[in-house]
Amino acid sequence: MPLMPKRIKHRKQMRGKIRGNATRGNTVAFGEFGLQVMEPGWITARQIEAGRIAATHYLHREGKVYIRIFPHKPVSGKPLETRMGKGKGETKHWVACVKPGTVLFEIGGVPEDLAKNAFRRVAHKMPFRCRLIHRKHSL
Repeated sequence: MPLMPKRIKHRKQMRGKIRGNATRGNTVAFGEFGLQVMEPGWITARQIEAGRIAATHYLHREGKVYIRIFPHKPVSGKPLETRMGKGKGETKHWVACVKPGTVLFEIGGVPEDLAKNAFRRVAHKMPFRCRLIHRKHSL
């Protein structure tokens, strides 16, 4: 089942604008390798779930996959062939707004070549360009 909030303050939200680069959530924090976004946009709950499944299937339950984003934003849509007016449509799906530099997924406990191939499969499911990044170890 796709990710969505348990409860929210407002049922409907405006679209908004995605400006600038990510200043939070832009480094590898939990695993050893991360998948970082290079373009701004929305990623749906179904795309996040597809990426999670692709990574876990490829790793064969080795290591751990961390999801670093959550779809908080409701996207509404009116049914097809409906006349104009009568208010805003109901929530169709949920999205996460991501800025360039946001880390989507992290993998820990596996060698680099395995993580690289897993993230290549995940990147094919994402709606924008992504790249592999490593954890910066402090000595």
